[in-house]
Amino acid sequence: MKKLVLIFVAIVAFSTMPTVHYGQIDLGAAANFVLYTTGGAVHDNASSHSLLTGDVGYYSSGDFLGFGNVNGVMRAGVDPQTTAGELALQSTVSQINATTNDFFPGLLLGNGVVYPPGVYSIPGDATMTLDMVLDAQNDPNAQFIIKINGTFSTAAAAEVKLINGAQACNVFWLVEGLIHFSTNSNMKGTFIANNAAINMNTGSTLEGRLLSTTGAITVDGILAYTPQGCGSPVLTGPDFPDLGILECFSVYSSNGALTNTTGTSSAVGDVGNNGIGTISGWSPADVTGTLRLIQDTVTIQAAADLIKLTDTLNAMVPDIELLYPAQFGNDLVLTPHVYVMNSAVTFTDSLTLDAQGNPDGVFVIKITGGSPALTTSTYAKVKLINGAQAKNVFWFVEGAVDINNYSTFNGNIVVTDGAISLVNTGVVVNGRALTKVGAITTAGLQITMPPGCDACETTTTNNVLAICDGDSVVVDANVYKITGIYNDTLASVDGCDSIIVTDLTVNPVYTVNNPQSICDGDSIVVDTNVYKTTGIYYDTLASVDGCDSVIITDLTVNESYEFIDTVEICQGDTLIWRSNSYFTADIYYDSLLTENNCDSVYVLDLTVHQSYSTSNPQAICDGESYTFNGNTYTTAGNYYDTLATIEGCDSVIVTELTVNAVYTIDNTQAICDGDSIVVNGNT
Repeated sequence: MKKLVLIFVAIVAFSTMPTVHYGQIDLGAAANFVLYTTGGAVHDNASSHSLLTGDVGYYSSGDFLGFGNVNGVMRAGVDPQTTAGELALQSTVSQINATTNDFFPGLLLGNGVVYPPGVYSIPGDATMTLDMVLDAQNDPNAQFIIKINGTFSTAAAAEVKLINGAQACNVFWLVEGLIHFSTNSNMKGTFIANNAAINMNTGSTLEGRLLSTTGAITVDGILAYTPQGCGSPVLTGPDFPDLGILECFSVYSSNGALTNTTGTSSAVGDVGNNGIGTISGWSPADVTGTLRLIQDTVTIQAAADLIKLTDTLNAMVPDIELLYPAQFGNDLVLTPHVYVMNSAVTFTDSLTLDAQGNPDGVFVIKITGGSPALTTSTYAKVKLINGAQAKNVFWFVEGAVDINNYSTFNGNIVVTDGAISLVNTGVVVNGRALTKVGAITTAGLQITMPPGCDACETTTTNNVLAICDGDSVVVDANVYKITGIYNDTLASVDGCDSIIVTDLTVNPVYTVNNPQSICDGDSIVVDTNVYKTTGIYYDTLASVDGCDSVIITDLTVNESYEFIDTVEICQGDTLIWRSNSYFTADIYYDSLLTENNCDSVYVLDLTVHQSYSTSNPQAICDGESYTFNGNTYTTAGNYYDTLATIEGCDSVIVTELTVNAVYTIDNTQAICDGDSIVVNGNT
């Protein structure tokens, strides 16, 4: 908590200070060095070399150990450059000591605190952790001067951050003791150890310089480069050499065969030789330009221009010698200069060409000696950053060149006397392959000359098309209907060819045979269409590549047979039909599976006729009789008489016979002669 309070107080204090203006520190000749000591050893990690841009040197005494290639000059001992650098370093120390202190922070720097421009005075041994943020407050000339009256060390991964226009070239550290940077530190500015050593550990990055007035400098596989800005010169490299007619070539030999061994090599730019040596394996269709199979005025002029070009490159005086040709590449960074390597070069992994924002910066890499003089590893890459262009890169090689598998090479390969082997798989060249004497061998090469062919600008239009099988496409009056790459040449208004490269894909039209069989009365659905009649039907479906897929449905409708039995029975009877019992009027179906998988149907149309029953109540007197349907009945009871109906079913008449008793009543009456009585209505 106490630490957080102190940080907060420091932020408030710094943010309330006014912007300080004072004279700019002038490094003079010391600005050319990325590592320099007045006297002491200057050592690097021999197995994991540092990547350094800027001169490396010592003055009165010392030695170099463990360094690989450096993008600068290794200056050992007293010479005009180290003498000038020494005087400039002493002057810089005096300038810094003469500045007036503005801020007085504690011994702990960083921790995310934001520091405004000014002069900082720290009374003893200082350490830095996390981020130290330098804020120029939008003043491009703002300077930061940190004076430490003791040692200075960083924690691992500590970082100096520059914001709001702050520049590393305006940051100066003067330390009165040992400077020690822990692993993965990211530092900005010029660090001066006054009469002490400097150590910078693995994985650290420095945009600035490490300078010691007297003390050893030890680095361990770091990335360090002198900062740009603050009036530092813009690197342009040498003057761009005149290519003449060679600007229009991608592959050319003044005296040697051109052979493509396997695969198809393609070139943007002319391909040819001066009539000496065969040209085989190349097709005009694969050259965006002219395939010059015989000597002509252009190839003759190219031979003359190649002599001029090699003479010009040979005359260029190197600025920097790369001392370890066998270790070339390995993530080395080069800037616009003339470089030289004086023995066979083995190019491993990658090389970065940094134009530092100048698109006109020219790089010339001269290689002398060796057989072959230049060999690359597989997957070697020449990378271009910060405005660097392939057209401004020249590989001037006195001997054979062998570019290995899957390498990407940027720049113009100019060989004085030797073969150029681009025969390996997957090689890509953005530039030119030119040799005065030697064969050029390729195998599936892709080479593109840089723009700038004044003799004839060939325009190329890539025309990617896809059609369906059976269709065709017309390009420049040519009809194409087979998958392939076609080059059509059109004469443009300036007399130069315009190339239309048609990459044609013929997509198949798929046909799906869909034989189907259904039964009469059924239907089938294909692509939302309903079919129920025998026939051949075509349904078209759009496929993913835009071509129709056709489904051919060959439909067979098989007949379903129907057998009908009409049967009548009487109510109460039972019919046994196809092993089943039926006694109710209805239509019944019994199916049998036939050979075509359709049912044969037996239909029973059953009629049940009703049997009628009639009640026939009768009453007779005892001793009488009742006759019905030929039958005489004298006794009380239920009698059933059956009568045949018109449907053939019996009707039943039920006679319920009642026999009433005859009673005798003794009704003895006496009357007088002449009188009468009435009995049961009788007088």
